[in-house]
Amino acid sequence: MNLRQAFAGKKVWISGHTGFKGSWLTAWLLELGAEVAGYALPAEGPLFRQLGLARHIRHEQADIRNLGKLRKSLSSFRPDFVFHLAAQPLVRRSYGQPCETFEVNTLGTAYVLDVLKEQKTPCAAVFVTTDKVYENRETRRRYLEKDPLGGRDPYSASKAAAEIIIASYRSSFFQKHPVRVVSARAGNVIGGGDWAEDRILPDCVRALQKGKTILVRNPRATRPWQHVLEPLGGYLALAARLSRGGKVSGSYNFGPAAGGDRTVEDLVKEILIHWPGKWKKACEAGAPHEAGLLHLNNRLAEKELGWRPCWGFRQTIRQTIQWYRRVERRETTPWEMTLEQINAYEAEAHLGERKS
Repeated sequence: MNLRQAFAGKKVWISGHTGFKGSWLTAWLLELGAEVAGYALPAEGPLFRQLGLARHIRHEQADIRNLGKLRKSLSSFRPDFVFHLAAQPLVRRSYGQPCETFEVNTLGTAYVLDVLKEQKTPCAAVFVTTDKVYENRETRRRYLEKDPLGGRDPYSASKAAAEIIIASYRSSFFQKHPVRVVSARAGNVIGGGDWAEDRILPDCVRALQKGKTILVRNPRATRPWQHVLEPLGGYLALAARLSRGGKVSGSYNFGPAAGGDRTVEDLVKEILIHWPGKWKKACEAGAPHEAGLLHLNNRLAEKELGWRPCWGFRQTIRQTIQWYRRVERRETTPWEMTLEQINAYEAEAHLGERKS
């Protein structure tokens, strides 16, 4: 499948386009020749500003919970594709702001779906949730899309609720409708330009830039680490298949290959290979619960979409740290570095469909 053929000249509407994943997705779509409209809160992420994306898209600043503005944005643009990424995305913040987390992640999702059911023209809509939607028993078993949903912390529970809302709207309103809806589950993405709070990779980079020791809260916690381009490639492949009328399931996992599920300690040690420094364990008394084990099964995406992970754990860390170091040394610009990695990934990735 040729992504440029699927997206060149097409109108793509993205919520949460100013966030980390949204900025990478916006840059990739621009590189593919799409016309992009973005809808997000006024606060723009650092990467969005570094890439200068506001100059190249229809950049709208508004709250996903403002149904009137949301309806006007979507109805006036009439997109061929929708990627819904807008969310309160942080587990630890959800403990301090549980009501806002539930409101943004559930009601915001419902509002986008409600406006889309009014659209009369064909549209492929991918709703991005998270790997944390599953009822996590913290075993080494890899979760399948059919497994029970759950969530111990407010963030995970809000995203599981969003999945139920998506499934309900799909069954109730989108069975015989020009808009096709599907959800995508991925998590723990890393990559250049992420400066979010309470994320281990940005925390490492901030410490290394200042010559400080990296403080690690939970070094034994295992996560499905993957470069941000991996799930984004899955989202694009999924949207392209939707737009062509291909048969799809209701939701898909996009996780790393075997070997990508590594501990936080493994991650930090691999980072220090490319950017020398020191780290130490720094337990936090009374810290909120965070999952210790979480693994995804990609079998459905591999079978139905022909998608499979491309960059292994070590290459993911190498590419990520290279982004930060080369930009910091002013060897290249954030935009040039981002496009270089997008092109490199696209050349290597398996984004075509398998013939059935």
